[in-house]
Amino acid sequence: MAAAREHFGSRLGFILAAAGSAVGIGNLVAFPVAATKSGGGAFLLVYALFVLFICLPVMMAELALGRKTDKDPVGAYRQLSGGSRLWSLPGWLALITPFMIAVFYLVVTVWVLGYLIETLTGNLDMLATEAYFGQFINSPVVFVYLVVLMLAINGILALGVKDGIERAAKTLMPTLFVMLIGLATFVLMQENAILGVKYYLVPDFSKLNAEVVKNAMSQAFFSLSLGMGIMITYGSYMKRKDSIPGSAKVVALTDTLVAFSAGLLILPSIFHFNPQIDPTELSDSSAGMIFLFLPKIFLALQENIGYLGASIFAAVFFFLVLVAALTSLVSIIEVPVATLRDERGMERKKAIYVIAAVQLVLAIACAVSFGMVDWFTNFIHLAGSDKSFFDLVELIFYNTILPLNGLLVCLFVIYKWKKSNLDLELQEGDAGFMGSLSQKYVNFSLGSFIPLILLLIFINTVAINFFGYSFI
Repeated sequence: MAAAREHFGSRLGFILAAAGSAVGIGNLVAFPVAATKSGGGAFLLVYALFVLFICLPVMMAELALGRKTDKDPVGAYRQLSGGSRLWSLPGWLALITPFMIAVFYLVVTVWVLGYLIETLTGNLDMLATEAYFGQFINSPVVFVYLVVLMLAINGILALGVKDGIERAAKTLMPTLFVMLIGLATFVLMQENAILGVKYYLVPDFSKLNAEVVKNAMSQAFFSLSLGMGIMITYGSYMKRKDSIPGSAKVVALTDTLVAFSAGLLILPSIFHFNPQIDPTELSDSSAGMIFLFLPKIFLALQENIGYLGASIFAAVFFFLVLVAALTSLVSIIEVPVATLRDERGMERKKAIYVIAAVQLVLAIACAVSFGMVDWFTNFIHLAGSDKSFFDLVELIFYNTILPLNGLLVCLFVIYKWKKSNLDLELQEGDAGFMGSLSQKYVNFSLGSFIPLILLLIFINTVAINFFGYSFI
């Protein structure tokens, strides 16, 4: 028999937990850099349109699947499809995807934790050297940090939905918001900061092309944790009286505001460090920006606020990124935990132990993929280059499979579960939804152009990642 279903204690708790899953490392670094390199305000506008017109309907559909069934992704698809074997595939994909995303995300978060500890111990100058990152990720200490990190995350999960996930979100998310605004305010007062604001916010529509539009769509979809089974799982923890459309809008707005605010921190910091820098030369990689570039910028702040002040600033930043990563990991790992509880009737703690044991082994395989073990470092040859085990996991489960999962959600809710049933679930807790313009748009978009867009993105992503060819 499946374990009794837990629920969030309040709508605010759900919103903060869902926003925590959406707000991750990419929001704080990759998003502002992508915006700056792709037209500034023009990119921001395209991104906002995608969030509003593409991502929100998909998020509503995922939340509706979860709340209707009170199940994990596997159980939700099985129940609403009448046990169809064909429609069990999307459920399993929505389970495997977050499980594997957590594996490589754990490794990156370990690096953040390591950099935070080094900053707190007065070693900011060491972090700013070119060679340190390579030395650090291949040092045995990463395994110690990995165990510490997993104990913290699984400790939160062990407390349950209300006392663990919701309580952590209510503490960590406001902390993240306050620290982000505080850091951004400080940076905006520095010399040449306005140059960064200009590059970030002033629209340059000449830079908009098909590639940029595709990237904006992908960034919006990935940023909101869609296609990972998270929103299906969190939807199953929602109360019947809560509005799915209203909650989804607040989550999307919160995630977008955090990403936008991060740009007011990152870009002014870069231009304060080097007012002559060409933003197009900035790394597209979050890891490259966080571990190779930003420590140099933080160290340069010592000219204004001294070495101690620069170290404190850097420590607050790394703590900010750590908080964002932790909230995401808690949400991601909750998906397979919920599946074991629902499908196998496991107690929460036993499910956590099983998931943690397997993920620890796979995370170690990822951690040694940067030179420690040659077999994992040169794991496979794809699209003309060697890929490590870490690269392969990220390539498949983060860069490729998410739009496919989103496509399957759309097809399932419209053509298998049916529009009328989706409407009834979205109306629950939101009496004004039925007959509204929002209801008509959600029905139309999920059954027409959204699946087409996600299909094109998936095909193009597969072509790029596995064959080295782009249709765009």
